[in-house]
Amino acid sequence: MNKSLKYILTISACTLLFFSCKKETLEVEPVNEFLSNNYYQTENQIGSALIGAYDPIGWSMAFGQWISPTMYGEIRSDNANAGGDATNNDQPGWQEFDDFTQTNTNTVIHPMYRRNYIGISRVNTLLELCKAESPTVDVYKAEARFLRAYYHFELFKHFGPVPVITKMLQPEDVNLSRSTMSELMQQVIDDCTAAAAILPVSAKSGEEGRATKGAALALMGKAYLYWADLKNDDAVLFGKAAEAFQQLVDLGVYELEDDMSTLFRFNVRNTRESVFEIQHNPLWSSDWSWYEGVDGNGMVQLCGIRGLCSSHPRYEAGWGFMMVTPSLWNHYLSDDTIRRDVAIASNDELAREIADSNLNCNTVIDETQSNPVDFTGYWQEKYPNFKAYAGMNVNGGNEHLTKSQNTHVFRYADVLLMLAEALHRSGGSDAEAMNHINSVRERAAGPGDNSGSYRDASTVMAEEGWNLLDLIWYERRAELACEGDRWFDLVRSGRANASLFVGDGDKEGNFSDNQLWLPLALEETQLAPNLTTYPGQSLFQ
Repeated sequence: MNKSLKYILTISACTLLFFSCKKETLEVEPVNEFLSNNYYQTENQIGSALIGAYDPIGWSMAFGQWISPTMYGEIRSDNANAGGDATNNDQPGWQEFDDFTQTNTNTVIHPMYRRNYIGISRVNTLLELCKAESPTVDVYKAEARFLRAYYHFELFKHFGPVPVITKMLQPEDVNLSRSTMSELMQQVIDDCTAAAAILPVSAKSGEEGRATKGAALALMGKAYLYWADLKNDDAVLFGKAAEAFQQLVDLGVYELEDDMSTLFRFNVRNTRESVFEIQHNPLWSSDWSWYEGVDGNGMVQLCGIRGLCSSHPRYEAGWGFMMVTPSLWNHYLSDDTIRRDVAIASNDELAREIADSNLNCNTVIDETQSNPVDFTGYWQEKYPNFKAYAGMNVNGGNEHLTKSQNTHVFRYADVLLMLAEALHRSGGSDAEAMNHINSVRERAAGPGDNSGSYRDASTVMAEEGWNLLDLIWYERRAELACEGDRWFDLVRSGRANASLFVGDGDKEGNFSDNQLWLPLALEETQLAPNLTTYPGQSLFQ
């Protein structure tokens, strides 16, 4: 998203000036200020407010903490551990997420929660106060409804059913309580339905990262998928998920990239496989003085390879978070090494790259710099800290915070796998489901035509002794590794259990079903006493 209007973010922050010495005193409207009652009048003003509503999506930090949903979806799962420095206490809030020891005073949960409700508040203000009317404004309002759906869905994934907010809140609204799952999911779907009816099929050149019809359909389908799973495998809801994903496929504008590795190369953005990406801008002068103003992808530095020799030909050292587990490395079948190597770098691979470049290192990885409990010798490679990022902060800002790799939210491969799952679990065509899986599997075999040289779905199931759902779970973990889906997939499908973490450092022995959802921060429940710290089972209806 273009942030040239970065400062026009929160109209409610404008100061209201007035004179009130006595009743007859002339009231003077402030000069050079926008107020909530004189803004939202024109297309340009609505467009600027919309930029403000998009802005929280791109925050990798807020209120002094790292808040990446991608990191949470991996570190909380069996795919990755927190990592960090040798103290085993680097970024304590994230260590608690990793170890299943967080409470309602965890330092990260409140910034995560606030980020999404700030986005919702900006959307509701725009929709409620919008006075302009035009086809362009209709599209802006549709984008805003997509964003409201996105923020609510993100809140649900982390905290379970939370309050659904669709209006500008007033002081008397302080006694909020949690909505039910059905209420929240219905709102997400209603917003997505309204958005999909108006949004364009493709974004205009220069407006990549804005919501499209495909993005709204992808979010709608995913919401139906979660709702169906958590509502005792509701076949009707799975069928509605399949319908949404099929509508996306039928748009005919998305394709799998021929070479999967291109998706994660330096400066590759918004490919034909991208349904929705969060845009990160290296040109904004991001620094540590304003966390919410960071426009680059801070996760790249945070999750880069810690202690890496400076002679490595492609990567700079990072800070070592989101360290991949042996469980994920060993998940890949023997004929699935291309996808594995796209997602994961091993110490051996890094050493080979240095040797092949005729460069020398006394130590490829200085393990003494890393968290000794979480160190595995495996590193995520989908958000790599490329040497080529050096010098991109041409307008100033901190070099660690101005890295441009976009965050993948919906890829077409993910959509095909969700469509396959929805078809199978709704009682639809398994043959059609396997065709979608085969598209993803053939691409995973490498660039070019692999139609005669890869194991298709039926062959894998027969040779591995799997049923179709087993294959779907395998494919989702293999295809989407290190992209933030793993934990949420485990929770929605009821597969998050203690056996996943046996032998896994600080995680082992700490997991229980009480850890499926994050608690609301103590600050929130003190402000709104009707809010419960954890969602009760009665809310999942």
